[in-house]
Amino acid sequence: MQGVVSTALNGRRRQRTTRQGGLVRDQLAAAEGFRSAQSVFSELRAKGEVVGLSTVYRHLQALADDGEADTLQTPEGESLYRLCGQSSHHHHHLVCRTCGRTVEIEGRGVERWAAQVAEDNGFSEVDHTVELLGVCGTCAAAAAAPGRR
Repeated sequence: MQGVVSTALNGRRRQRTTRQGGLVRDQLAAAEGFRSAQSVFSELRAKGEVVGLSTVYRHLQALADDGEADTLQTPEGESLYRLCGQSSHHHHHLVCRTCGRTVEIEGRGVERWAAQVAEDNGFSEVDHTVELLGVCGTCAAAAAAPGRR
């Protein structure tokens, strides 16, 4: 079994690409929206790829740690992953609860608020995540279609 090899590069880890890591990354790249490790694993297995679930988890986490993948937590606590879009700067997400469609959004007001709350409470080096969950227009229209309940 091939493993993930970490090396230091300018204070950041750099992952050596393995065949399985490439498969996981490619599967995530082909997906629309966020995907769980289990769904990536199932999709790869359906294609006949031999890869373990723990390997999928490890590679997804490595992508997230290296800033190549965004993550969010479902209300049930499951981690979901998505390759970052064009924006490599800090951003937030608007995610459809029904289909998983995701839009990267900026939240300048959120950034100012987070900085002010941290300062008011004597905190520094504060990170945050903001995920907006809703129903996209396509899913809302499908749900409102005649004959659908």
